[in-house]
Amino acid sequence: MKVPATLIFGVILSAFFVLVALLSFVWTPHDVAALNIADKMQAPSATYWLGTDHFGRDTLSMLMVGARTSIAVAIVAVGIGIVIGVPLGLAAAANRGSLIDEIIMRGNDLVFAFPSLVIAILITAVFGPSAVNAILAIGIFNIPVFARVTRGGALSLWTLDYILAARVAGKGRLRISAEHILPNILNLLIVQGTIQFSLGILAEAALSYIGLGAQPPTPSWGRMLSEAQTMIYTAPRLALWPGLAIVAMVLGLNLMGDGLRDLTDPRLRRGRA
Repeated sequence: MKVPATLIFGVILSAFFVLVALLSFVWTPHDVAALNIADKMQAPSATYWLGTDHFGRDTLSMLMVGARTSIAVAIVAVGIGIVIGVPLGLAAAANRGSLIDEIIMRGNDLVFAFPSLVIAILITAVFGPSAVNAILAIGIFNIPVFARVTRGGALSLWTLDYILAARVAGKGRLRISAEHILPNILNLLIVQGTIQFSLGILAEAALSYIGLGAQPPTPSWGRMLSEAQTMIYTAPRLALWPGLAIVAMVLGLNLMGDGLRDLTDPRLRRGRA
């Protein structure tokens, strides 16, 4: 089976940022929390490879730790969506047309009525801005996404002969969902997971940009962009590097998602054969 080029390139690009984030746990060129006013606004050099910001902090070190922040927020937020949304979607599909199905889907519609940014504002208004609250906001918005994808994929399977045979054999809806439905929609969930992961990176950057995400001294790509906007004409590199990091990370995840879709879709596989 031929592996799509988009999948290869997406995996390489995404893996690069994951490795950078992991490396930041054990090494960065400089301490990201250290303020060195004497070296503020330094151009790229042998000491500061990507220069420094208006507080004298090393830009490269902040980008490395910022990758860790963005990836961690996105992973946990997507995990919340999967852990809660997938069982809800399976339950709705197993009880199609019932009160359970109606309650779950109308609840999803209610959450969809409030974008993650609005949810974040509501949460931070009560608990204050933080990375944890950003995770909650993004995670809550992911729940109906995975519930809908799971329900849609599961409904197409419940009418198949092998599911009817399982029901005749005496298996309950819960067991059928776990043993027969879920394994056959994993490809849908994996692809959707990569898409939501990229959206999680963007959402975390947006929340940090307006001050609702990770708080100082924890570096964040979104806050780096926010701090650089007042110096866009005097030092455009301060906005360039975090902007490129966000674009490259999201591009890699989207390409990986497209590649996984092409690889797992039987219609596309037949077209390439």
